[in-house]
Formats: sequence, structure tokens, C-alpha cells
Amino acid sequence: MIKNFVLNNSNEIPAIGFGTWQIDEGENAYQAVKTALEKGYTHIDTAAVYGNEVSVGKAIKDSGIARENLFVTTKLWNDMRGYENAKKAFQISLDKLGLEYIDLYLLHWPANETQFPEDWQKINEESWKALEDLQKEGKVKAIGVSNFMVNHLEALLENATVVPAVNQIEFHPGFTQPEVVELCKNNNILVQAWSPLGSGRILQDETLKLIAEKHNVSVGQVCIKFAIQQGVLPLPKSENPTNIENNLLVDFELSQEEIEQLSNLDETGFSGLNPGNINF
Repeated sequence: MIKNFVLNNSNEIPAIGFGTWQIDEGENAYQAVKTALEKGYTHIDTAAVYGNEVSVGKAIKDSGIARENLFVTTKLWNDMRGYENAKKAFQISLDKLGLEYIDLYLLHWPANETQFPEDWQKINEESWKALEDLQKEGKVKAIGVSNFMVNHLEALLENATVVPAVNQIEFHPGFTQPEVVELCKNNNILVQAWSPLGSGRILQDETLKLIAEKHNVSVGQVCIKFAIQQGVLPLPKSENPTNIENNLLVDFELSQEEIEQLSNLDETGFSGLNPGNINF
């Protein structure tokens, strides 16, 4: 099984990350990340807006794992877009995490054409310039975006000095966003999957359950392997120690027929969030 993906700046990134979205700050986040690190995760994904960077950082520190053996991602929230704000927000996240550098820093959502019809492209460019400079300064090893659709990414690439290393998007069986995935692959941008298991409803899908039974694994493990086999890096989240461990155990292969079946599922797991018209 693949252990790492290689980013377009030659840095390696562990092929399965531990997501922390919707894990509350405090004991919940601390214990979840602590458990993940104990079970073998070396890639932790958080964000300013998750509100749990302090607990994530404490769990990392208390793990005793050498910093160079971990890969940590956090993200710029929408209310801190723009050059100066982005630099300030980065430092706040760095301080909360208690780290000397971040491995990957992302623009969490694009300024979009609905909310900012006149200057969405300029706003994204200014935020991106801040990330480029943070990388030059050695404060972050790699920079990327999240939830950027085709038009947002094409606009950013027009004037970017650094091509994003990553685009983190919603990706799971029944919702694979092929157009933006293809654009990313054509530009050597690694696609990461947030919500790789979709919403809870998808876990009851009969096709998924049959495939899981055939391979003697969980539905969650099938979803994770579904991403990896397509060159997409999944970020499963769980607070259940058994699931946290099992989500790393995906040493099986889905057939091409199974990949196609999963791609063509109904969109039962879709969050409903459209990056082109979000207003938060």
C-alpha cells in the first residue's frame, strides 16, 4: 500500500491524514489526536475555524514524536483573507499549535463570485501572495487551497508564482467532482478528500455495504481505499478508537468495476456546500 504521496515541491505527505473537523476543543480533540498518533497516524489536519488548534497542538507535543516525523496542516479562515490579515492569522494558528513551522497551510474557502462579484479574484490573489511569502520565509513547507473549483483555481493560477501543492475538496463515493480533480491532476496539484466517508447516510448504502462485506472490511475502509486508489488523499475523522485504528488499515484492492460502482452512487453523502455561492 502507498505510504506517502509526493507534493509538487518534492515534499512527502502521509497518504492518510487524520481529520479534526467537528471535534470540539478541549478533551475531545486532545484525546482524538492523541489516540490517532498512538495508532500510527503521522498526518494531522486542522483549521483555525475548527477552534481546536490548541488541543491538537498539545496532543502533538505530548506524543513525544519528533516534529520532523509529523505532517501538520492548518487553514486560513475566510474572515482573515487579504495579505496582512493572512499573515496575522497564520501566526495566531502557529502560536495556538505551539509549533515552529506548519507543513501545509491552506486557503480554506475561495472568495467567490457570488459574495464578491467585483473582486473575488483579487482577494484570492492577495491571500495567496501572503502564503507564498510565508513559504519563502520558511514558516510553512507547502501551501495550497481548499474548496477551489475550476474557475477559482484557473483564476489563481493565472498570476500565482507558486502552484498550489494541494486542493482539499469534498470527495467520496457518489460525489467525486471529476472536473476539478482533472484540472488538479493536470497541474500536479494533489487532491485531498475532506469528508471521505460522506455524511452518515452514505454508510447505509447497500452497494457500499456489499463491497465492504466482499473484502471483509468496514464501509469506512472502502471509502478511504476508494480515494487512495484514485490518487486522492483521504482525511477521515473519528473519535472512536476502533474506527481511528481501522481507518489506517486499508491493505486491500478495489476492482475497477467496484471503483465505477462507487463513483456512480447517488449523491446521498453530499454536504450541500457549493464553493461558488457560500456566504460565510
